Amino acid sequence: MTTPAAASPVVLSRRAALGRAGCGFGALAWAGLNARHAAATIGPHLPLRAKRMIFLFMAGGVSQVDSFDRKPRLTTDDGKQMPFGDLRSLAKTGKSPPQRVMKPLWKFSRRGESGLWVSDLFPAMAEIADDLCVVRSLHTEGIAHGPATLFLHCGATTAVRPSLGAWLDYGLATENDDLPGFVSLSPSLGNGGPRNHGTAFLPPIHQGTAIGRAGVPAREGGIRNLAPPRGGLLAAAGRDLLAGINAAQAEARPGDTELEAVIAAGELATRMESAAPRVLDLAGETAETLALYGIDGGPADNFGRQCLLARRLCEAGVRFVQVNYTDNSNNPAWDQHSDMPRHAVHARATDQPVAALVRDLKRRGLLDDTIVWWGSEFGRTPYAQDNGTGRDHNPAGFTIWLAGGGFRAGHAHGETDDYGHHAVVDRVHMHDLHATLLAALGLDHTRLTFRHAGRDHRLTDVAGRVEDRLFA
Repeated sequence: MTTPAAASPVVLSRRAALGRAGCGFGALAWAGLNARHAAATIGPHLPLRAKRMIFLFMAGGVSQVDSFDRKPRLTTDDGKQMPFGDLRSLAKTGKSPPQRVMKPLWKFSRRGESGLWVSDLFPAMAEIADDLCVVRSLHTEGIAHGPATLFLHCGATTAVRPSLGAWLDYGLATENDDLPGFVSLSPSLGNGGPRNHGTAFLPPIHQGTAIGRAGVPAREGGIRNLAPPRGGLLAAAGRDLLAGINAAQAEARPGDTELEAVIAAGELATRMESAAPRVLDLAGETAETLALYGIDGGPADNFGRQCLLARRLCEAGVRFVQVNYTDNSNNPAWDQHSDMPRHAVHARATDQPVAALVRDLKRRGLLDDTIVWWGSEFGRTPYAQDNGTGRDHNPAGFTIWLAGGGFRAGHAHGETDDYGHHAVVDRVHMHDLHATLLAALGLDHTRLTFRHAGRDHRLTDVAGRVEDRLFA
């Protein structure tokens, strides 16, 4: 009787093994990454008033005393030379000469049933006054655009810290696995640039996805190269091979969060090939909706496209969408140091789309659980800069507004002094605003932390309080 020879062991090279396992390895790798992503997402601490947020960033500093903060004293004392304690002069020279009081350039009127004061600068926003929660007592850190913009986005003027959107994605993640949780539309390269939608020390997987860039028309600023290769070449085999390579790299470098983020981004990009073009394509919108947003080739066309895209992204499950309005990286749009009448140019470009977004969300039943935040990194002074025709930066007291998401509608909170210069009644610091926005989205700002360099960090650092009076 012949004893069968023992079977020789099958020896596979690493390349051969990956070639055979390909798709299975990729699935395992992706499952592992998803598990780590899920583990990194901490989930809500509090009942959610809202599920998502749209931030309409008016870069440069909208003048509160020309828009939502009516100050009759400015008209009464127009032209008078008065001491204001100019922050920039004090910082540069240690002195603050008297400055000329400058009256509002637009007339204020009470609007809606709530009677909120809104100027003629924003006629369309005036029509949605009853939907707005206007905070007139905000104050912040940073006199210049760069530090103040970083503080608005990241809660720090100079230190590299995660952005608000990254914190939200870390806390809640996306509602749609085929789309990112955080998108920034037409971000600027200046005044913090990518740091304003960056992750700093948070896992890179929470990085914001930039669509377009400042200065590029929205028609031309969409995501490119999403379509599969012409003819479908390598569509399946190429992805399987890449999945295998990624799996091997992930196995060889466990805990490498940057590698994990790259792999996850690639997998997300693959899924976005089918999901994103549908969301980004405005062709299916009705003529009435396009007209509502001012998408007709007029001054509001560009920002109207961005606001409509923000609605579509949120509708599709993106957690946080930032819509950036700025001229370019070196000249933030609303920064009128010597030409306040130019505020009207930017109002014509943004007023109608902003009001349309609130109306559109409301009629679709989305406003109740969507926060719309409109505002700048700071406001502007009540006096003419250098006795000219513009206003300087003012971080000491300015206005933002919120709509939807459980905030009080038709309500004005806080006050600045008689000239609209400093917040004096019911003051809200930027850290407080961040804490309040997080609370509306079910996140306790004191518990939304990440361990880095030996201590726990958070968006609000060691400050911030939730302003409960802003909620309905």
